[in-house]
Amino acid sequence: MGKALKKRDVATRWNSVMQANYGAPTIQLERGKGISVWDIDGKRYLDLLGGIATNLLGHNHPKVATAISAQARRLGHISNFYANEESLELAKRLQEKLDPSARVYFCNSGAEANEAALKISRLTGRKRVVAAIGAFHGRTMGALSLTGQPSKRNPYKPLLKGVKHVPYGNTAALKRAVNRRTSMLILEPIMGEAGVIVPPPGYLRAAREICDQTGALLIFDCVQTGMGRTGDFFGFEYEGISPDIVTIAKGLGGGLPLAAVLARGRAATLFTPGSHGTTFGGNPIACAAANAVLKEIDGNTMLATNAAKGALLRNLLSPISGVLEVRGRGLLVGVVVKDKKARVLAEKLADRGFLVNASNDEVIRLAPAFIITQPEILRFATAFADSCEEIYSG
Repeated sequence: MGKALKKRDVATRWNSVMQANYGAPTIQLERGKGISVWDIDGKRYLDLLGGIATNLLGHNHPKVATAISAQARRLGHISNFYANEESLELAKRLQEKLDPSARVYFCNSGAEANEAALKISRLTGRKRVVAAIGAFHGRTMGALSLTGQPSKRNPYKPLLKGVKHVPYGNTAALKRAVNRRTSMLILEPIMGEAGVIVPPPGYLRAAREICDQTGALLIFDCVQTGMGRTGDFFGFEYEGISPDIVTIAKGLGGGLPLAAVLARGRAATLFTPGSHGTTFGGNPIACAAANAVLKEIDGNTMLATNAAKGALLRNLLSPISGVLEVRGRGLLVGVVVKDKKARVLAEKLADRGFLVNASNDEVIRLAPAFIITQPEILRFATAFADSCEEIYSG
C-alpha cells in the first residue's frame, strides 16, 4: 500500500508541474552508481536502459565526475565566438575515429545533429531526401520530417516537402528512390527506436555505392549505435565503409547534453561562417565529460567486450519461453516477445528491480552501460525468465 501510494504521489507531483508529453512516471530516482540506481524509497534497480543508450560508463563514474567538476571550476560557458581546449581536443579525437578530412560541428542532441546534417545536404543545391520507414531521427520539425513513424509525424503535418521514406533493409527500394536529384540518404545502421532492427548484410555497403553513383550524400545516424555500443566505434564499421556525414549524441557527453556532426570530404566544406550555429554546442563542461568518456573507452578493451557481452545477453534470452526473437549488435539488443506484452513485461521487470524500455508493444530494448558484468547479465536473464513465466504461464 505504501509503495503504491508513493507511486501515485510521484505521478501527481509530476502532473502538477510538467506538460503531458512524457506521460507521468511512477518511479523517481535519486542517485546512481555503476549500473545501479536507487529510487526515493531506497529500492535498488539494475539499469539496463542506460538513459536510452547514454550512460556508457554507468552512473557517477569517478573520472567523468572529476572532469566535469574540474572544468566547471576552471571555465564554464563562453559561446562559440571563442575556442576552448576541451572542444578542440574532442574534435581531434572524433576526427581520428573517422577520417583526416573530417570536420566537426558540436550541438546538444541527436535531433539537432540530424537537423544540421539536413542543412548541409541542402547546400549541395539538391532538395530531395530519402529516409527509411520506421526510422527515428528526432522530434524537431526537420528531424521529424526524416523520421519514418506516422504516429510521431502526423500530428505536426505539414512537414518538410521532398522527403521519401522507403522500406528499411531493401536495397532495390534504395536504388529506385535515390537519384541525381537526391541531396541525402539518411539511415540508422541499426534502427533503435523501431525495435532494434538490424539490416541484412551488404545493405549499408549498397547504400554507399548508390550514393557514390548518384552524388547524394550518405548520412549515418549513429546516435544510438555510435561510441562503441555495437562493438565497433561506429555502428557501420562492420561493412567496411564510411558515410559522408555521421551524427552522434547520447553517450558522447557522458550524461550531459552533447552531440556532434562529423562531415568528411566535400560535405566538410559546405558550412561557411554564419551558415549555422548554436549557443551551447561544444561547451567546455560537456566536452570535458566527453573527453573523459573517450579516454576511458580507448584505454580499455570495451569495444571487444561489448560484442562479447551482447552475444551472452542474446544467447541467454533467446531460449526463454515467450521470447520470439532476440536481435541487435553488441550492447544494443531488442527482445521480441509474444502477444504484444512488452510493456507489461517492462513493468514486471521494474517490480523485480530491473529497468528496461518497451520501444513498442512487441519489443524490449536493452542498452546497458558498457561496464555491465557477467554476473549482472546472468541476474537480469534470470529475472527476465521469471517475468516471462509469470506473464505467459501464470
